[in-house]
Amino acid sequence: MAFSGLQTVFATVAIVNCIKQFATGGNRMNESIFQACFRLFLYFGVWVVVVGFVYSQELVSGSRIGIAIHGGAGTILKENMSPEEEETYRAELREALLVGYEILKGGGSSLDAVEKAINILEDSPLFNAGKGAVFTNSGTNELDASIMDGKTLNAGAVAAVKHTKNPISLARLVMEKSPHVMLVGEGAAVFAEKLGMKPVPQEYFYTEKRWLQLQKIKAREKSVAPDKPVPRGSQSRTEKFGTVGVVALDQDGNLAAGTSTGGMTNKRFGRVGDSPIIGAGTYANNQTCAVSATGHGEYFIRGVIAYDVSALMQYGGLSLAEAADKVIREKLGAMGGSGGIIAIDREGNIAMPFNTAGMYRGYMDRNGKPVIRIYRD
Repeated sequence: MAFSGLQTVFATVAIVNCIKQFATGGNRMNESIFQACFRLFLYFGVWVVVVGFVYSQELVSGSRIGIAIHGGAGTILKENMSPEEEETYRAELREALLVGYEILKGGGSSLDAVEKAINILEDSPLFNAGKGAVFTNSGTNELDASIMDGKTLNAGAVAAVKHTKNPISLARLVMEKSPHVMLVGEGAAVFAEKLGMKPVPQEYFYTEKRWLQLQKIKAREKSVAPDKPVPRGSQSRTEKFGTVGVVALDQDGNLAAGTSTGGMTNKRFGRVGDSPIIGAGTYANNQTCAVSATGHGEYFIRGVIAYDVSALMQYGGLSLAEAADKVIREKLGAMGGSGGIIAIDREGNIAMPFNTAGMYRGYMDRNGKPVIRIYRD
């Protein structure tokens, strides 16, 4: 600010003295004194306006909200996507972003914004989550999700669920309606039914696109000698990881993060990736940031990627941008992993680094306008 409290006192005393001189000196007051007093009055008036403006700006920044989303990372190239297909992806991301933002703008919680925005992406066949989930080696769909509250550090997660339309909503129920953090498989299904969540048949998750992806990978595997072990991560590096996620900051300064996925195409033996693992695929802490990840899950689990961003901020003093870049561009890459994250800190700053060719992503800018990006631009 322009003045300290002591300066304010001095200015006030000087103005009072000027007034006294006017009252006692009358027309004897010379022109130089009059000009000095006039400048002082003008200076003080400007100061009042500046202080009022700065104070109002501090109130606005104190109630700042923010939200960012992702729809997966991988080899996403412009030359491989028609203009119509690209616009379809952009429209779905924009819809999810606006749903979450309207909740925040209306005073809703970051948890509500995260859940409802992810619901939009789970209900779309475009993304590998919910309706668009990929197939396992046995031709079924097994879904994972997690959500975390940055205010309380409470979290909920589900893994390998087969009949849950919106796994992120079930993960939130685990967080809020049970003493546990993660429920899996049939146990999670029983829990969901007890709380009134209606199951859907496996047929609900069928899309021709995902089915053909499975057949393509199986055909590729047949070309490998039968006595050779299945390669680590049978999904080709040329394919994208369609996991979805949202991070948000609400008007109360609370952060939240959520992630939902169908996992990896052709996964076997009940494989579970990073998406439902707190600290790997999802993390939120009001003291630092909220993070949602997408990529080759095994690397994100081993690197505790989501938590590592928060830890670098909390214990290393790094900014969000510095921490996020260090974890994705240095640590994850050095491990041989691929993918990206979205993250938001308690000031509303957003980071979205990735080390793949593209990542479906979006955020609301400072003016409340949606920004959607897909490629490395």
